[in-house]
Amino acid sequence: MPDENPIPPASPVHKRRVRYSGKNPRKFNERYKELNLERYGADVGKIIASGKTPAGMHRSVMVAEILEVLAPKAGEIAVDATLGYGGHAREILSRITPGGRLLGLDVDPLELPRTEERLRAAGFGPESFTAHRSNFAGLPQVLMKENLLGADMILADLGVSSMQLDDPARGFTFKEAGPLDMRMNPTRGESAAQLLARVSEEKLAVLLEENADEPHARLLARALKKKPIPTTQALARIIHDTLKASFTILPAGEIETSIRRVFQALRIAVNDEFSALDTFLRNLPSCLKPGGRAAVLTFHSGEDRRVKKAFQAGERDGVYSAVAHEVTRASSEELAANPRASSAKLRWAVRS
Repeated sequence: MPDENPIPPASPVHKRRVRYSGKNPRKFNERYKELNLERYGADVGKIIASGKTPAGMHRSVMVAEILEVLAPKAGEIAVDATLGYGGHAREILSRITPGGRLLGLDVDPLELPRTEERLRAAGFGPESFTAHRSNFAGLPQVLMKENLLGADMILADLGVSSMQLDDPARGFTFKEAGPLDMRMNPTRGESAAQLLARVSEEKLAVLLEENADEPHARLLARALKKKPIPTTQALARIIHDTLKASFTILPAGEIETSIRRVFQALRIAVNDEFSALDTFLRNLPSCLKPGGRAAVLTFHSGEDRRVKKAFQAGERDGVYSAVAHEVTRASSEELAANPRASSAKLRWAVRS
């Protein structure tokens, strides 16, 4: 006999999505509007208009100045040796098509497919744009793979992308807790935590001095070798506590500046950035066609010194017909809109 009072089936529990935490959420994973440009374009536009960079997005630096130096024309072959978010590449592609091609190199296996998808969605098919997962030091091999003897223009933007800096899971920032990683390619090599555990105190001090001109290198190297440091905030805290305890008075911002220097020095070491840059600069002339243009955007003195010396030596040896003898910096208007451009320096060279 059927039950006269059957129990109705339970209604599915409705789960409300986590609310956007305030007008300016602090945590990276709470910024879902910024990370979803297609759905929340208006919100992202407001963030950009306020002079900030939305989470997960990168604002290309000195685009107009780079386009002036490279002077891209329809039908030419271009290389963006540090593809990143693809902002520079998109502007170059719009000027070399139809008929031109751009090769985009990036070592980051997480960001490269996202950028390729963005550029494909913008209308640049395989006939005009090819992505290669490679460090810029591997440019000769990429050109060989594409059966190209050289390029009309080559760009290298040596800055770390905002996508990498903003995501605490990548370990580049101390603003939020994350693993102390810092690898551009997180599938290869040792992390910053492993480097700190392996390197001697003496070598660590030299590393901090050479990679970031850190004035307290020896004091900090001693403190950083006392115990394993697994997270970004643990590293920042040790630097803060060490300097606070060692100096009665420190200039405003000096501690945070040292934290930034240490992070920079470790990132350069983890990714072997200076060695890769030296290889790139050594191979650069042979990767350019006669009359080809090169532009290199640097973000700290160690990089700029290498580019300056390589370009000057190339001019003396007749490899380059002209080079930049002074750096070009971002305009005041760009600095107001994008403060991350403040340390950028642009140098260029023209192949003989």
